[in-house]
Amino acid sequence: MRAAVRCRVTLPTQPATSTNPCDAHALMLAMIANGLRCMLWRVKRHPMAIYLALEGALALLMSLYGTVTTVYRVQAAGLTPLQLTLVGTALEGSIFVLQIPTGALADVFSRRASVVLGVALTGAGFLLEGLFPHFGPILVAQALWGAGYTFISGAEEAWITDEVGVERANRAFLRASQVGMIAGLVGVAGSVALASVRLNLPLEVAGGLGLALAAVVAIVMPETPQRVESIEAGEQLVERGVRARLDQLRATLRTGWGLLRMRPTLLLILGIELFVGMSSEGFDRLGDAHFLKDTGLPPLGPFQPVVWFGVFSASILLLGLLATELARRRVDVNSHRAVARALFALTAALVAGMLIFGLASGFALAVAAYLAVNVIRRVTVPLYTAWLNQSAEPGVRATLLSLEGQADALGQIAGGPVVGAIGSMISLPAALVVAALALTPSLGLFARILRQPTQPTLALSSTPASGSDGA
Repeated sequence: MRAAVRCRVTLPTQPATSTNPCDAHALMLAMIANGLRCMLWRVKRHPMAIYLALEGALALLMSLYGTVTTVYRVQAAGLTPLQLTLVGTALEGSIFVLQIPTGALADVFSRRASVVLGVALTGAGFLLEGLFPHFGPILVAQALWGAGYTFISGAEEAWITDEVGVERANRAFLRASQVGMIAGLVGVAGSVALASVRLNLPLEVAGGLGLALAAVVAIVMPETPQRVESIEAGEQLVERGVRARLDQLRATLRTGWGLLRMRPTLLLILGIELFVGMSSEGFDRLGDAHFLKDTGLPPLGPFQPVVWFGVFSASILLLGLLATELARRRVDVNSHRAVARALFALTAALVAGMLIFGLASGFALAVAAYLAVNVIRRVTVPLYTAWLNQSAEPGVRATLLSLEGQADALGQIAGGPVVGAIGSMISLPAALVVAALALTPSLGLFARILRQPTQPTLALSSTPASGSDGA
């Protein structure tokens, strides 16, 4: 009954025999306006559908933008290997600096506004990079994208949880990953099709669609109101929120220091993640450039060579799904030692694949190594998460995951420019070999953990458990 009242069309009063064209136009506009208002009200009643559509749209934009970005930076912008890695450093640095204050703003004022602003900044960053193929604007574009990511990250998940509850939100997260994969495949196809017309066109289209998506989200996204009495009160809440998050960060660091003192195994785990970050940043930024500069791309029938990168992306996505399913069936994720052994073997294969890719001069060998490296990395992510969850008691699990993320970010920020400088001063193959070698110390750390007689358990206690840490 309430829906019928909310969607009732109210027409302007006019004489029944009126022949004035203006009256007819006013009637038509009133009907359209009321129809749109009714449709909008109905859409806002389904936050789950809005969340899934938003996740799919974001995945589409990321694939549309990311598939040919390195090709654009190398061929159109002419970036050097060092500049390619510094672009990644700008993105990571922006995220690292802004994560705390943007989270506080979302918690205090509006998660919907945070998501809208984040999507708009992301679209603006994509558009800026596509319009200006130069190092300076690309750096600014990456900083904008990093800022946009921090506004979206966390706020989106918190919003849907507030709207539908924890249980339904948890189911939505799983469904959203599936929607994202399908949308990502569509984005890959669209990216290579647009790049065949003009290399910067996928970036411009992704940026324009991002700005349009922000406007749509601002209109259709509902939100349970957060009560802020005034701007001054809101500013005080934000200030308190930032202080609370900084206090939380300091508490995390204090807890982490306590864990390091009592559980040396944590130092090994963080060391692994640090080396993973140092290695991955160089490979991610320079891998596509290696095809363009060294191995070359053979003709692909009537298509432009850039289509190869769409083929790579689609192949990695599909092979990654198959490999992840195989790992799920073959690896006992409830056994700490089984997961650690699998991670050790996968990391060894990863180092070998990166070395082969860096040294490959032929296209076929380079493609095989490139696909293998990216597929292995997709498999290691869920296994590593399961391994961390096994290694930590519930009371310190969040601390461990937070420290792990910070170690990865610091590794990328520290390692990327070094690998890029080697690529600029020596060669891309040399830089990729160094990126592979940067990962090799993690094998020793894995081996040291595997030599321990029992599963290491990370928990805050007065004394370490006997035999739990042999590091």
